[in-house]
Amino acid sequence: MGANISGGLPEFDRNGEGYSRKSRLVDLPENCVALIMMRLDPPEICRLARLNRVFRRASSADFIWESKLPSNHRVIAEKVFDEITLRKMIKKDLYAKLTRPNLFDGGIKELWIDKNTGRLCVSISSKALRITGIDDRRYWSHIPTDESRFHSVAYVQQIWWFEVGGEFEIQFPSGAYSLFFRIQLGKTSKRLGRRICNSEHIHGWDIKPVRFQLATSDNQQAVSLCYLDNNNLGNWSHYHVGDFKVVNPDISTGIKFSMTQIDCTHTKGGLCIDSVLILPKESAKETIGSD
Repeated sequence: MGANISGGLPEFDRNGEGYSRKSRLVDLPENCVALIMMRLDPPEICRLARLNRVFRRASSADFIWESKLPSNHRVIAEKVFDEITLRKMIKKDLYAKLTRPNLFDGGIKELWIDKNTGRLCVSISSKALRITGIDDRRYWSHIPTDESRFHSVAYVQQIWWFEVGGEFEIQFPSGAYSLFFRIQLGKTSKRLGRRICNSEHIHGWDIKPVRFQLATSDNQQAVSLCYLDNNNLGNWSHYHVGDFKVVNPDISTGIKFSMTQIDCTHTKGGLCIDSVLILPKESAKETIGSD
């Protein structure tokens, strides 16, 4: 294919009479080019669009990019764009915007479409979670930081009753999803350009395990018990709560999730909570690795 695209030299026909030119990919009509592009991945479409004007125009066809979006993309887009904006947007631009993180709900949540699976990714800020005692500054505080996509994390200095929960509902594209809490033992800051970790308040997490739990509106449930790793101080970790499956993308799936340690025989503290992540199960490791 590459030789035909770049090759443009005339050749003698078999009888040696006159010149003939072999058919090339760049000579195809625009509608044929668009049909070919529909079978390609987005990066390949973008590369072909640079060949000439016909390919560039063909690459903007709505039916190409609609095939790359989940069937319920309209519901997802309505979370972040108003009706007027959606009506003006061609599908190519909608795909480009939805595959990048988009803040919504006043900037405390974020969603995007995973390019590899076509499924939904969601990040929920600590400010969108229900945290017992969050308004009591003896126990909790919100710390500004550039290590969070929301530029703020919740920090517990010391508490007896630790309980963090939340919920989210949307029409997820069908498939399997995993849910994680993004947390860190220790409070980090920068001093003279260097990242440092304050670990003075870390205690209590090695005495009893933390209980992670999720439940969906169609009665799927997951529970895990885990001691927080004191050997990973000052590093963000993603604790896997559980998985759930979506069969029908046209029905809203509600998810409730929590992280608790409510044994009041001891205090615990020195923990930062950044966010909750909901990711396609197949690409979760790759997404978390680049977070």
